Amino acid sequence: MDSVVSEAATAKTPFTSAMSLEAAIKTRRSVRGYLNKPVPQEVLERIFKLAQHAPSNCNIQPWKVWVASGELKDRLRQQLVEKVIKGVPFNADYEYPGKFDGEYRRRQVECAMELYDNMGIARTDKEGRMRASLRNFELFDAPHVCFIGMDKRFGASVALDVGMYAQSLMLAMTSHGVASCAQGALRYYPDLVRETFKIGDDTNILLGISFGYEDTEVPANNTRVGRDDISQSVVFAE
Repeated sequence: MDSVVSEAATAKTPFTSAMSLEAAIKTRRSVRGYLNKPVPQEVLERIFKLAQHAPSNCNIQPWKVWVASGELKDRLRQQLVEKVIKGVPFNADYEYPGKFDGEYRRRQVECAMELYDNMGIARTDKEGRMRASLRNFELFDAPHVCFIGMDKRFGASVALDVGMYAQSLMLAMTSHGVASCAQGALRYYPDLVRETFKIGDDTNILLGISFGYEDTEVPANNTRVGRDDISQSVVFAE
């Protein structure tokens, strides 16, 4: 335990073995810049074992997870960036929902404005925005990335299980002082992921998560987004 505390303290990230659920939920956020400092293997195993307790319909535990670190992660990062720069078309297993409108668009725009303002990127700076987008495929310089998928036969009901697993995983990371960023963009080249990890065609890739110790000097990490009041989404009835 001392070694874990030492790692987290060195990385200037919040850590306590007794972090409350409320604290973990409120502390977790998307981090877009990491220290060149890998998370110790014993901490990784503790985090992923904790996430394994995520809710699951009929306990089928449908999530499949592949973690890349070190040279493998570096190679994947390079291949992803090269594909984007060369304009290789995306070939995601699942389509993006398309354009948002109404209240969803408002929240999306507010988030983007907060992020780009912190990064010093103007609304008219197309090159700067493209560079910011490329950072997704650079994994924000994270020392680790994981890809999460499920059997291609499964539909939305089982995908809910995978979503709950992803949330449980990121909360487990937060409670151990490890930052993360869930990225839909990392499902855009699923064939590369399957080839890298020797995954069969019977598995689809839903998302990726870059993670590690936060670099507090990265401007993008100053981004903080709020949440609407629960009256906008919750109805209490008797």
